[in-house]
Amino acid sequence: MIMNTDFTIFYTDDDPEDLDFFTDALNELGNHLNIVTQNNGKKLLHDLKNPPPNPHIIFLDLNMHGLTGYDVLKELRSSEDHKNIPIIILSTSSDSVAIAKTRELGASYYIQKPTDFEFLQKAIDHVLKINWDTFKPNEHNFLYLNK
Repeated sequence: MIMNTDFTIFYTDDDPEDLDFFTDALNELGNHLNIVTQNNGKKLLHDLKNPPPNPHIIFLDLNMHGLTGYDVLKELRSSEDHKNIPIIILSTSSDSVAIAKTRELGASYYIQKPTDFEFLQKAIDHVLKINWDTFKPNEHNFLYLNK
């Protein structure tokens, strides 16, 4: 687990219950993590262009009103300032085409949105343990499987 008190996570989702669920899971992992939430893609892009804070990792929902997660992912990966930030897709979709599309667009990792609190905590913890400087997503390591 990353133990830096300045470690900031952005999570963007248009569902307030999902935002609360994620925040609760993250807070139980430890108070050394800062969470900043956005309820739409436009707000995420605004926050990224107007730091501080700057995120170390972004968790992003795909199916949002207005700018979708796909739209935001495309924009971030085309931006020189944000192209290297790990972007973790957290979506209800288990569709293999959607998963492959996010990888092709430059997502770093994909987690099917869990309904189980413990599963969500394990998934977040797993993501925080990945060395993002060396991790290269491919079809075999891109999708989180509850281990």
